[in-house]
Amino acid sequence: MASLGTPFRSTYRYLQRQAHESPVIFYSCVLGAIGPVLVAAVPPIREKFGYQPGEMVPTSYPLPKRPRKPVQGYDDE
Repeated sequence: MASLGTPFRSTYRYLQRQAHESPVIFYSCVLGAIGPVLVAAVPPIREKFGYQPGEMVPTSYPLPKRPRKPVQGYDDE
């Protein structure tokens, strides 16, 4: 049974050594591994706290519902 825990023990020792000898690379990998987990975990948490997305931004200017007046002046004739 002791052989089942050996790979995890050696992995832990390796990660501990890397955190001590090259912390920048180690913590970069840790943050990189946390990113995909947060993509799956954050949206349900936001919904639980009552977050609602804002209105969509209009992509065009609304035209008035009346006949358009022809432009006069400014040498448009």
